[in-house]
Amino acid sequence: MDFATSDGSRATTSAKIVVAGGFGVGKTTFVSSVSEIDPLRTEAVMTSASAGIDDLSHTSGKTTTTVAMDFGRITLDQDLILYLFGTPGQDRFWFMWDDLVRGAIGAVVLVDTRRLADCFPAVDYFENSGLPFVVALNNFDGHQPYQPEEVREALQISAGTPIIATDARHRAEAKGALINLVEHALMARLR
Repeated sequence: MDFATSDGSRATTSAKIVVAGGFGVGKTTFVSSVSEIDPLRTEAVMTSASAGIDDLSHTSGKTTTTVAMDFGRITLDQDLILYLFGTPGQDRFWFMWDDLVRGAIGAVVLVDTRRLADCFPAVDYFENSGLPFVVALNNFDGHQPYQPEEVREALQISAGTPIIATDARHRAEAKGALINLVEHALMARLR
């Protein structure tokens, strides 16, 4: 995107991106790893009140949880800045999603393939909203046990929605997921 201003200089374009997914899939890690500013985190210590509600079986070291949103920023090119809004993962905070999504050009839905059922609400949300999204399979423990097409079939995701592998801990991989989303969102607008 190259937009010239009246004086011939290049204009900066910004876009809002949502990072969504189930509880403990790596949304805060994703935003933190790729943000060029100190990310805003609304983390709260998990208490006994979440016992029996939040499944920690795959995230045993998790001691905090997002209670509103995460926020970060990345400059993809000298004229394109992305503002990242990470959603809370627990269903008791989903009432905030409509506000967080308003004005976004697209979403990255992070998925932990060890617990695919946890991503259904996020996938359904974005399919129903019509907002372009990519499904990013987060590589926990450094490997991905399922191929993208296996996940596509299991989740019944349309062929037009990209499914990619990523590692939310690594800036280059998170940035690649964002580039993939921006390209997908631009193509969706051209259709």
